[in-house]
Amino acid sequence: MRGTLHFVAAEDVRWILPVLTPRVIAGAQSRFRQLGMDAATFTKSARVAEQALAGGNVVRRDKLYEIWNAAGIATHESRGLHLLGVLSQQGLLCFGPRDGKQQTFALLEDWVPAARTLERDTALGELARRYFQSHGPATVQDFAWWAGLTLRDARTGLESAKSALQRAGVAGREFWFAGSAPTRRKSDAAFLLPPWDEFTVAYRDRSDILDPRYARRVNAGGGILSPVIVIRGAVVGTWKRTIKKDTVTVKPTFFKAPTGADRALVAAAAERYARFLGLSHGVLAK
Repeated sequence: MRGTLHFVAAEDVRWILPVLTPRVIAGAQSRFRQLGMDAATFTKSARVAEQALAGGNVVRRDKLYEIWNAAGIATHESRGLHLLGVLSQQGLLCFGPRDGKQQTFALLEDWVPAARTLERDTALGELARRYFQSHGPATVQDFAWWAGLTLRDARTGLESAKSALQRAGVAGREFWFAGSAPTRRKSDAAFLLPPWDEFTVAYRDRSDILDPRYARRVNAGGGILSPVIVIRGAVVGTWKRTIKKDTVTVKPTFFKAPTGADRALVAAAAERYARFLGLSHGVLAK
């Protein structure tokens, strides 16, 4: 819930929201006060939205703003975006199908009536199990960072999920994962990862994959934002692209002078990237 769009399975949305969103909403209270938005504002906006969307109606965002404004709920200065965000985080609204370039909104209950709910501790355990299954080996601190949970809640979730996980101690750190113990494998490939890829952003401690000496070179503020080059499980540089007609040119910036073999691996990754984009050629800039 970092303020970006997330896709979740429809059957999971009702138990995930109560676990992840309360801290996000609480953390935005100072901004709400600056905009003159209090609990009564959100309660009234919810009631007006329910009336407008009742019976399976889908309403464009601009139209919903008009409805709120007519009801005396101002949407200027990003107030409308905050109304949509909070009511979605509270499980009232969800996206409907796009109307041209416009977003639409519907009542979550109309679109996902059968979504299951879970008790909080059970939900924390389910979230922990899925995180360590998909991101392990990882620490409980990594899980708390990724989910935006307090460390106490993260530990509660881990405790509930432990029976489905394995544990390994490495250099005084406790790692959790699903399945058999991971093995160190060398890959003869380079990977061009996008900004905010889970390989980097999903861990609080990134020192296992990114030399701390180079952390600031890929951090544009607030987290790992730059596209990165990964070779043999380590972040070795950043990259930019330029697309012209049927060619994508990848310009790498390596932290250290690369070997000829590593440059060849990145060149091969550029070719794969071109195929992914449906282009004829991937070129590595010199």
